[in-house]
Amino acid sequence: MAVKKYKPVTPGTRGMTGYTFEEITKSTPERSLLVTRPRHGGRNVHGRVTVRHRGGGARRFIRLVDFKRDKHGIPAKVAAVEYDPNRTARLALLFYVDGEKRYIIAPLELKVGDTIVSGPNAEIRPGNALPISNIPVGTLIHNIEMKAGKGAQLVRSAGGAAQLLAKEGDFAQVRMPSGEVRLIHQVCYATIGQVGNLDHGNIKLGKAGRKRHMGIRPTVRGSAMSPRDHPHGGGEGRQPIGLAGPKSPWGKPTLGKKTRRNKQTDQYIVRRRSKTSR
Repeated sequence: MAVKKYKPVTPGTRGMTGYTFEEITKSTPERSLLVTRPRHGGRNVHGRVTVRHRGGGARRFIRLVDFKRDKHGIPAKVAAVEYDPNRTARLALLFYVDGEKRYIIAPLELKVGDTIVSGPNAEIRPGNALPISNIPVGTLIHNIEMKAGKGAQLVRSAGGAAQLLAKEGDFAQVRMPSGEVRLIHQVCYATIGQVGNLDHGNIKLGKAGRKRHMGIRPTVRGSAMSPRDHPHGGGEGRQPIGLAGPKSPWGKPTLGKKTRRNKQTDQYIVRRRSKTSR
């Protein structure tokens, strides 16, 4: 996939880049795999804003993606590669030999007409899903389960790939895209290969309108607010924060404050992600 540049006829298009969509082979989604996406505008069931800067945006439908890959031993043919507005990766539409249709995350080098399969006896080919115990050490994988049978939760975004480093006992060491080395149970499933759409990181929105299309409203700096609205606010002209450290609008430390609270899974982390990978 390549990145296209727009002719700089306006200030917004001067630094704007977009997708060429060369890999997309089908423009309309599979209707049987669509569900409506309700809009909440960042509000909870009581109508209070719990997530700021949400609202508006283009209408979207949710594509039902198969993250479990539980049709073991049944081959499927790649019918199309489609765009998904809800994620950075592309989707591959599979037609199984028994007539069922499913979406999966499209890995790199997967093309229309290829045949893929999931199960313990599958080949080591991009798109095939196997238990980690059956995958050779050193293989690039994505769509990794954290709990057996729950479905893939790790390494699902565009260009993502983890590497299987070692196997010992019931667990395997997997290096994540962030650089973190983590223990994953060998009965968990993973998909061979790297997630496609590698150029996603090179896209420049160029103008505020494209953020609004994504359903993201403007974000105001705290230093531009009054002291009533934000701890960073107030003062004549541009003023420093004036605190020991940056804070959120609710007075909580931010910008570097560690927010990890799940201590139960610390035992599965062999090495933390490096500072250079953030």
